[in-house]
Amino acid sequence: MNGPDDRDSADIAGLRPETLAVRAGTRRSQFQEHSEAMFLTSSFVFGSAAEAAARFSGEQPGNIYARFTNPTVAMFEERLAALEGAERCVAFASGMAAILATVMGLMRSGEHIVASRSIFGSTVQLFQNILGRFGVETTFVSPTDPAEWEAATRPNTRLFFVESPSNPLTEISDLRALADIAHRHGAWLAVDNCFCTPILQQPLKFGADLVIHSATKYLDGQGRVLGGAVLGARALMEGVYTFLRTAGPTLSAFNAWVLLKGLETLGPRMRAHADHALELATWLECQPGVSRVFYPGLPSHPQHALAMAQQSNGGGIVAFEVAGGRDAAWRLIDATRLLSITANLGDTRTTITHPASTTHSRMTPEQRAAAGIGDGLVRVAVGLEHPEDLKQDLRRGLATR
Repeated sequence: MNGPDDRDSADIAGLRPETLAVRAGTRRSQFQEHSEAMFLTSSFVFGSAAEAAARFSGEQPGNIYARFTNPTVAMFEERLAALEGAERCVAFASGMAAILATVMGLMRSGEHIVASRSIFGSTVQLFQNILGRFGVETTFVSPTDPAEWEAATRPNTRLFFVESPSNPLTEISDLRALADIAHRHGAWLAVDNCFCTPILQQPLKFGADLVIHSATKYLDGQGRVLGGAVLGARALMEGVYTFLRTAGPTLSAFNAWVLLKGLETLGPRMRAHADHALELATWLECQPGVSRVFYPGLPSHPQHALAMAQQSNGGGIVAFEVAGGRDAAWRLIDATRLLSITANLGDTRTTITHPASTTHSRMTPEQRAAAGIGDGLVRVAVGLEHPEDLKQDLRRGLATR
């Protein structure tokens, strides 16, 4: 396989995100294909025993075995790294695999994590119930109060973990403040950038050490495949890569190829998602029966100013509370006809879910209360349909309350 094509990847330093999303990481085989090739193979052939030995020892770069080296996966990694401004990206089979690899690749038994209490329910389960069995303890704190992070830090704290915006309430963390606290105590800051993508936010610019993605969401953008990624400095990523090479939570070449196609439209999609979400959130604030709307692009959002300083817009996720608890929320959801009732997000199709009984259902009632996830909360991941059609569908649901 040839190196990066001169016309596509010779100098990406000055290119804008929309161009990077289409051109960065492009590598062509001897056949000079225009669209990236999909290399569906489990292993690679060597020209000699000496070459095989050199590849396995790391003396010679090149592909070895698809569990940890594949040209299509490498193109996805290079493109996403260019978008995030990271030295290196390591891709995984899912977003949760990426989070697991971050901890397993960088931490040891007896070390400590400080994490936002407002994170994806499966991440809470991983930190609390699985990693806890292996001697890695986690303290959960407010995503919006840096003083709590400072107070929770211990001599053995190695990792800060935060989602900003958070799932599902779109709370915004002060990334620079958290990075400063983490570094002062010898810890790393990892930011789950799933809601924003590098089009809207680049956490490394605010001092984060690691950026994590569920590529399943906006990076694909059409609900087709699973994928994940971890990005950061080359030296830091070596431990994450070593875990991938050994344990094998590998992104498939097919999924990497689909994700490459998804990245090509990431810029226009994220702007459209955000435009539609802002219009829908503004409308929801005026609807009878909606007691509160959570959207960073609204001036009423408690961290609106911080969001606009860290992000280029408010993103595509809107959450809102309805009076009447779970029954009212379920009736609203069931009355919709256009919106897809599914817990996934980042799709061209708008999705709607009840976080307390889906994405965050494995949290205890006390944990959900602490995270502000009430029974009347509904989350909408706004897609690319016309906003007026979305309003009409939600109006039908609101009328059933």
